[in-house]
Amino acid sequence: MVTIRAARPSDTAGIRAVYAPFVAGSPAIFEEKLPTVEGLHARMFTSPRRPWLVAEAGGEIAGYAYASAHHARASYRWSVDTSVYLAAVHHRRGLGRRLYDELIAEVRGLGYLNLYASITLPNAASVALHTAVGFRPVGVFPHTGYKLGAWHDVGWFGLPLVDEHPADPADPRPWLPEGAPATR
Repeated sequence: MVTIRAARPSDTAGIRAVYAPFVAGSPAIFEEKLPTVEGLHARMFTSPRRPWLVAEAGGEIAGYAYASAHHARASYRWSVDTSVYLAAVHHRRGLGRRLYDELIAEVRGLGYLNLYASITLPNAASVALHTAVGFRPVGVFPHTGYKLGAWHDVGWFGLPLVDEHPADPADPRPWLPEGAPATR
């Protein structure tokens, strides 16, 4: 059984273990050095908080999803970037979709209006996941990153969370995991 819940400080090492293969052997992310547990902890628990969710299976972290600032400048505050990572044994089992569905619900509930995802191309599985949950392509940045001996394009995908953007939107609220459901 897989449980999706808010990430806890004790999950940081498990999240790092899921992330490690992407850093070491995949162009899917452009990070070249695996962050320390402390470094990941700072990303997860620095204010303002945005959702970090984990999928737990058999007491292990099977995957995780999170939202981060789209850009630091204030006028971007209604938009977040999203990411989902799964341990290899959990690929193609619907877990990425479940994590995204929960993440989208959390982000929408906080008052964010736009979600974005950057996908190193080609990556058919990630493109399929993102389009399945409603993201649409908005552009491609050619030759954006160099990793593993090659240049890689990055596709940007967007998901508006409202049908019509308000003229005077309320500021998004910080995520308070103690107020978030413990499990789903």
